[in-house]
Amino acid sequence: MIYLDHNATTPVLPEVLEAMMPYLTTEWGNPSSAYKFGAKVKSVIETAREQVAALIGAHPLEIIFTSCATESNNAAIHATLKANPNKRHIVTSAVEHSSVLNYCMALEKEGYRVTYLPVDHDGLLKLADLENAIGDETSVVSLMWANNETGVLFPVKEIAEICRSRGVPYHCDAVQAAGKIEMDVRKLPVDYLSLTGHKFHAPKGIGALYVRRKTPFSPLIHGGHQERNLRGGTESVPLIVGIGKAAEAARRHSPDYEKKVRPLRDNLEEGMLSSIPNTELNGHKTQRLANTTNITFHGIESEALLILLDQEGICASSGSACLADSDEPSHVIKAMKPASAASRQMIRFSLGKANSAADIKATVTAVQRVTELLRA
Repeated sequence: MIYLDHNATTPVLPEVLEAMMPYLTTEWGNPSSAYKFGAKVKSVIETAREQVAALIGAHPLEIIFTSCATESNNAAIHATLKANPNKRHIVTSAVEHSSVLNYCMALEKEGYRVTYLPVDHDGLLKLADLENAIGDETSVVSLMWANNETGVLFPVKEIAEICRSRGVPYHCDAVQAAGKIEMDVRKLPVDYLSLTGHKFHAPKGIGALYVRRKTPFSPLIHGGHQERNLRGGTESVPLIVGIGKAAEAARRHSPDYEKKVRPLRDNLEEGMLSSIPNTELNGHKTQRLANTTNITFHGIESEALLILLDQEGICASSGSACLADSDEPSHVIKAMKPASAASRQMIRFSLGKANSAADIKATVTAVQRVTELLRA
C-alpha cells in the first residue's frame, strides 16, 4: 500500500502507542476518583496538556481537551455566541471544513446571519473582503489556517490583527497546519484555535481547543467538573496521553518536516502535471502546505479514478474524509472555480514523512496508466 491521504488521518506512532498502553491495561482508574489508584492518573493528563500547549506556544491552562476537531470548532463558535448574545453575525469562508460550515448553516436556521467570504482562483482570501464583512453585529470570525483539500494557507497573522483591531474574536481551525508548520500563539492574536490528534500521529477521538487567557468560554458539553468545568465528561486518559506524546514528537520533528516532504510532493506534482495531458493544479503554487497537492484530471470523474488507484494499492481522496460518502462535488474547488467541472474531477494527494521517492515514482506511473485507461 502507498498511503497518500495524510490529511484524512495519520498512522499512530509506535512511541505514542507505547505511551498509551499502561492506561489501557494496568492504570485504568478514573482520574476523578478520590482514591490513589484513580487520582494518580490526573498528573498524566496535565503532562499531556503541557505537551500540547508547547506545540503551539500556549500556556497549559489555555488548552481544553475535546473529542475531535469538530467539537473544538463547534465549541469555539458556541462560546463567542454565548458571550455576545446580541451579536448575531458570523464571518467565515466558503472553503472551511464541514464542521464549521454545517454548524454555521444550522445557526442560520436559528436566525443568525453568516457571511461566507469567497476565495479567488488560487483559493486565497482577499483581506479587504474580511474588513468589509466585519460589522457592529459580528460575534466571531472563523477562518482556517490551512485548507484540508488544497493545503492553501490563509494569512492568519493579518486576519488576527484585523479582528483584534475591530474588537471581534478570531477562531482559527488549525487542524491541518498542526505539526506541519511552526505555530506560536504568543506571536498571533488568535483567540481560539482548534486541533485534533489524528492529523499528527495520535489516535482518533481526541482533540484540543486553545482558548486565550481572559477570552470568554462557555461549555458546549455540560457534565461534571472535568477540564476545570469547561468540558464535561470522564477524560479518556489513554487518548489524552496519546495526543500529548504525539504533540511532543511533532514539535521535535517539525524542523525536518518541510525538508523531507516538500521535495517528494513537488516530484509527485510535477510528474503528473508534465506527463498526463489535461491536468491542472488546484491551489496556490507556493502558499500552501508542503505535503498537499490537489490536481484536476479533466474529463475523468474523481470516483472512477480513486477506485482504480485503490486497486493499484494507492490511497488518495477527492476531498475531506468527513464527506467521503457524499456524491456532492468538492465545495472547496467549486468555490475556487465555479465555472469549471474541476470539483468533480479532482484528486487530493497528501504526503507524510514515511513516504519515499519509490512511492512517488510508483504513484506517477500508476496514475498515468489509469488515466490512459479511463480516457481510452
